[in-house]
Parts: sequence; structure tokens; C-alpha cells
Amino acid sequence: MPENTILKNNYHSITGLKAVDFFCSGGGMSYGLQNSGIEIIAGIDFDKNCEQTYKANIKTAEFILADVFDLKESDLETKLSLKKNDDNLVLIGCSPCQFWSIINTDKKKSKDTKNLLKEFRRFVEYFTPGYVVVENVPGVLTKKRESGLSGLINWLKKNKYKVHYDVHEVSEYGVPQHRKRFTLIANRITKKKIAPIKSEKRLTVRDVIGLANGFPNVNPGNKDQSDFMHTVAGLEDINKKRLLLTDKNGGTRIAYADIEELAPKCHKNDSINFKDTYGRMWWDRPSPTITTKFFSISNGRFAHPEEDRAISLREGAVLQSFPKNYIFKTTSIANTARMIGNAVPPKYAESIGNAIVQNHRNGAV
Repeated sequence: MPENTILKNNYHSITGLKAVDFFCSGGGMSYGLQNSGIEIIAGIDFDKNCEQTYKANIKTAEFILADVFDLKESDLETKLSLKKNDDNLVLIGCSPCQFWSIINTDKKKSKDTKNLLKEFRRFVEYFTPGYVVVENVPGVLTKKRESGLSGLINWLKKNKYKVHYDVHEVSEYGVPQHRKRFTLIANRITKKKIAPIKSEKRLTVRDVIGLANGFPNVNPGNKDQSDFMHTVAGLEDINKKRLLLTDKNGGTRIAYADIEELAPKCHKNDSINFKDTYGRMWWDRPSPTITTKFFSISNGRFAHPEEDRAISLREGAVLQSFPKNYIFKTTSIANTARMIGNAVPPKYAESIGNAIVQNHRNGAV
């Protein structure tokens, strides 16, 4: 079966579950949910740059280019022919999360996004769907009052939803990557709290990249014009020399920490802090968190376990659990990496969808 075939299982034909994906970006959450058997009827995002990618992969859905601050509940109701109190409706809110991230980012740039969860709540209250899903950085939980999470949870409980929320490690759910994500799943169909369904096997870097998985050896600066996008950022000469000295399979910059001309100035004679920077991935472990800068070895442990280069765009995508034939319609390495790094890992989304489908089937019996 082709990798990007939409999997229609028996649950879908019985339940008729359908979803609207707010802040859909390039479609990671939508793709995973549709593979669990949930029909995606619409994806909503204000970023036109993600429209073509979303349309290329989530073909059952309508892409709605809109800023949620300006979008009215009644307009969405009319446009999609939605019904209030629909047991089969799933509303998903995976809002951009930079403001609540524990990573040191520019909060001024992301300030406009900090109230997106509160805007999503408007639609939840208006439609009262059968299911609500929220996925975000763990920081949204530690700042749950400021982020609007407390208000949403209180409203859901008051309106008889069973609410599961916690921080999950996605490597336990079929994603070959260490990544912690806050997830809320609420339902008013059964009296059971439902959580993402864990996978039986924990995947590693070796399971998804390398020659055995269809990734030929390439050099820094390789440009792949095909949809496979085995494209790699270039390397300065000094970084080429650094990688030549870095041990294969998990090596770090410690190998040249005492070499005057190679040690980064900020790390010179420092063998303790920021060891992942310029480091290689391990073959037999999940990868580190794939960030929006995974194409650069200076931004983390993003060097290939064996080859002297950063991982490629497609390698970053499969470590995020996108299939190898997922199509990215973007204009640059940086834009593609941003879309991949910001995505909900599809396999994790699928584990959420499987839990919803299972719950819905049991509730219908």
C-alpha cells in the first residue's frame, strides 16, 4: 500500500467521525487523524505558505485561509455546514506555541499567538462537539491560567466532558524522536477519559534513515529537486573539519574542544555545557527533538550519525514520522524545515485519532 494512502478502517465507516483542524499548518495532525479513520473536512490557517502543502496531502479537506481572531463561528458553521452538538465532530486546536515554549525564543515576535487557545475555545463553546483535541508545548500547562488552558478545561468539565490532559513523550507513540508534547483529549460521548494509544515498539534513527531505508549517501550542499527532497544545507570548511574529527554514532564537539582553531569560541575548553551542539545522532536511539533549525549542525545534535553532514530535509521529516512521499510545497530549506519542525508528528496524531475512534466505537455499542 502506498505510504500516503488514506487508511479507511472499519471504525470510520461505522462512526462517520469528521474533524476541523485549526492552525493546521502543513497538515501533520490532519494526516495522522485521517490515517486513523477520521475524515478531515477542513484545515484552517492564516499562513498562505502552508496552503499548497496542506492541499497536496490532505485531499479530502478544504483549506480555509483565515486568521482565527477574525473568523466568526457562524461563518464557519455556514461554510462547512456544521451542526451544533454533533457527536461525530472533532475540533482540533494545535496553535503555534513559541510564546509558551521553555526554549529561549523571542517572546516579542510570538506575543500575538499567546491568546490563540482562548480564540479556539470560542468555537468549542459554540459547536459543543463530541471531541476536542489540543496539542501544544509543555509550557502551556505550566502557564495554564495565562495561556487560557485552565478556562478551557473548566468549561469542558462543567459541560460534562471527560478530560484527559498530560505531557507525553512522542517516542512512545511510533515517532522515532524524543519530543515532549502537551495533549488534551476531551469527549462527551462516553464516561471514560481517553489518552493517546502507545505503540508496541520504540523506533530509532536506524529504523527510518540510512541506505537500507532508501537514503543514499550525499554530501553537504546536496540539492534534490525531486519531491523526495534529500536536500542538505552546505557546510563551511571549519565545520567540515569539525565533523571529520567527530566520532561516528553519537560523537560530540568534545573531540576538538581543546583545538584552538576548531573549538567554537563560546565553547572553548568547555566539555560540559551544550554538548549536543555540533553533535551526531545515534543510530540506535530516537533522534533529539526535530526543531525548525534541524538542517544546521550548529543548532543541536543534527549531524548524520555517520556521514559528514547535517541531516537532510527528508530525513528530518521522517524523524518527525512524515512518510517518505509526503509532499512539501515550499520555497527554501529554511521554510521547509520550519514547517517540518513545527508540525505535530503524524504518527503521534494517529495515536490520538486511534484513541478517539476506539472510544467512539465503544460508545456507539
